[in-house]
Amino acid sequence: MSSSDAKLIKLDFAAGFHRESTQYAEEGKWYDGDRVRFRAGKPEVLRGYSTKVTATFDGNARDLVTWSDNDQFKRASWGTDKKLYEHNGDQIFDITPVSVSVTLSSVFGTSVGTTRVCVSDNAHGRKDGDYVFFTSASVIGSDVTLEGVYSISVVDANVYAIENSTVAGATSTQTGKATFHYLIGTGSENAITGLGYGAASFQATVCASQTRAWNQPTSTGASDFVSQITQWSLDNWGEDIIANRRGGAIYYWDADASTSPTRAAIVTNSPTTVNSIVVSPNDRHVIALGVNQFGTTASPSGTYNPMTVRWSNQEDMSNWTPSVSSTSGETILTDGTRIVGGVRSKNAITIWTDNSIWLMQYVGPPFTFAFRQLGTNCGMIGPHAGIDYSGVPIWMGYDNFYAFDGQVRNLPSTIRRYVFDNLNMDQKDKIYTGINSEFKEIIWLYPSTNASECDSYVLYSPDENYWTYGTCFWTTFADKTVFGNTITTGVTAAGNNLYNNEPTDIFTGNGAGLTSYLESGDFDIADGNELMFMDKIIPDFDINTGNIKFSIKTKQYPESTDIIEKGPFTISNTTQKVDMRARGRQARIRVSCNSTGTKWRWGSLRLAVQPDGGR
Repeated sequence: MSSSDAKLIKLDFAAGFHRESTQYAEEGKWYDGDRVRFRAGKPEVLRGYSTKVTATFDGNARDLVTWSDNDQFKRASWGTDKKLYEHNGDQIFDITPVSVSVTLSSVFGTSVGTTRVCVSDNAHGRKDGDYVFFTSASVIGSDVTLEGVYSISVVDANVYAIENSTVAGATSTQTGKATFHYLIGTGSENAITGLGYGAASFQATVCASQTRAWNQPTSTGASDFVSQITQWSLDNWGEDIIANRRGGAIYYWDADASTSPTRAAIVTNSPTTVNSIVVSPNDRHVIALGVNQFGTTASPSGTYNPMTVRWSNQEDMSNWTPSVSSTSGETILTDGTRIVGGVRSKNAITIWTDNSIWLMQYVGPPFTFAFRQLGTNCGMIGPHAGIDYSGVPIWMGYDNFYAFDGQVRNLPSTIRRYVFDNLNMDQKDKIYTGINSEFKEIIWLYPSTNASECDSYVLYSPDENYWTYGTCFWTTFADKTVFGNTITTGVTAAGNNLYNNEPTDIFTGNGAGLTSYLESGDFDIADGNELMFMDKIIPDFDINTGNIKFSIKTKQYPESTDIIEKGPFTISNTTQKVDMRARGRQARIRVSCNSTGTKWRWGSLRLAVQPDGGR
């Protein structure tokens, strides 16, 4: 029973998480949590997820695009460090481009009782983990057939091995015939940092003065060298896909091709070295960012310049040669060392370098595009760390969040310090930005300090102006505009999958319970001059089923390590009050839930509090 001297106070804390100071200094605010968002200032649990397709895919996704084709089929495409994929219906198709094809005879060998097949191809140029498939293949030996795509295990410069599903009934050498189709080589899953052979080539130059030992930096003062991961940029060309793997050519995938699965093919006359691509709105130019400058008509791919913007002819992705009869062209940006990425904005393209932001706008002949610098000292941290939100570019920089709404401004984030202090900068290229239009949120996926893959997120609501964060396993994120809910790719121990994220009324993760929690900043009475005595909670939650847990933690001073926790108390949709006894100079509350399928939303909970002396 509550003391007659106690007064009920409402525990209404400011929306969002507030981590720019200590937990005591953030009085009256929410301080920490996971899997929580705010609507109309009140916290509620995020919905759950389920695998969209049971099939897994190879590699970790780095870009994702969704669309409806001309027949209204809903599709998705994504690129990983190993392959390029397309989703349609209930299937996932490997659409990775072929880099080279060759027909060879008398090149296979088998050993009786094993599935290992040795393949001879002089100077094959492959590495472990690359992929090959075969067509027009004859039977090897007496009973081995080759079907599917195989991972390569290199034996030497002229021989590699594959694992087949069929056990060889006999030993055979130098037999069989097939057409080999090598997929573009697999890339790097993680950025490699520091010194030694893993950071870059060593003892590998023709000039002795330029070689370096395994423990020697790549250059003087370069012990912080970080290699690049494999990145993709994808965009729609009508109902088809334009794709680029960073540092390579541009590829085109035709949704109407008759073969299944069809593979993406290199765009005719594509620049040879491109860092990212985007298709311009309305005027339909393919735009290459960080690319070879134009060379000559005979050899259009000239010197690579990471600050060059180059575009194809209008409606013609195969024409990259500037002329009086073409709208193709190029320009070189300034204020930076490289172009990091770009996105479509309102009738324009927003481009970021590592130090500045630019606007690229179609103006027609003779210049085709005009460029205007919008800001400096505001570079983007990674290729997919920026997005356009209702005509306003919003992005993550190296130590801040930014927006351009007529001028570049720092977004006043209440968790900025927390996020950047817990970010693995070596893996910053993996940061991925998405929009959840249902809740008018922007999400950044990022790898935390000790993670090599994205395991955390930041949520920002421009409309309600709050920030939260939490844990996840997503690597890319697409809005609900096509599939009715957001779509993500994720990395788990069970494999890499495509996911339906936050489907309506789903509050589990593939049927399992999900943990959410929320913890407040510390609060006191009379600035801590008096102790508090608390003896009753009157809940006010919306709970569909199951229950949540409520705790109150007290201590005497901000730096005290002696924390007394009362609870957790179980609260369901029938709980009218909770009697308890807690005493301390300052207190904080915690709400948590791990009940399977529970949907909860905070209302206006009240706590019975009274002064309890100044001891």
